[in-house]
Amino acid sequence: MNDEARLLEKLGRIEALHAGATTPGERSAAADARRRIEERLSQLRATDLVIEFRYTMRNLWSKRLLLALLRRYGLRPYRYHRQRETTVMVRIPRSFEATLWAEFLALDEALQGHLHAVAERVIAEAIGSDTSEAEEVRGELGQGVEDG
Repeated sequence: MNDEARLLEKLGRIEALHAGATTPGERSAAADARRRIEERLSQLRATDLVIEFRYTMRNLWSKRLLLALLRRYGLRPYRYHRQRETTVMVRIPRSFEATLWAEFLALDEALQGHLHAVAERVIAEAIGSDTSEAEEVRGELGQGVEDG
């Protein structure tokens, strides 16, 4: 199994876990997990106060993941004119936000770990194997130093 297949399998397990799956069979069925979350969201829309939430993403991939997750559950992400492109707005039931955010964080952690490993491998193979951090030196920032 390649890295991408392992990542997809891991993401499916995370989704199943956050949908409240209780048996091993349910955990392996991501489609069933999605259905459970969608049903819960539908129930909450009918009974819970809908609130506008703002999310600020630190990178493009996290933003794309959040957008895909929102759309998967039939939610409409948006941003207001003049908001930063890293901002995502959505109106959702207050009590669903915790479920949504927990699932996003777990999925994002898996995705970021995968992207980090791929980047490390590509840089090491294409440029050089030493991808360690820059050495920290004592002293003050010298004169004549230019920002790059």
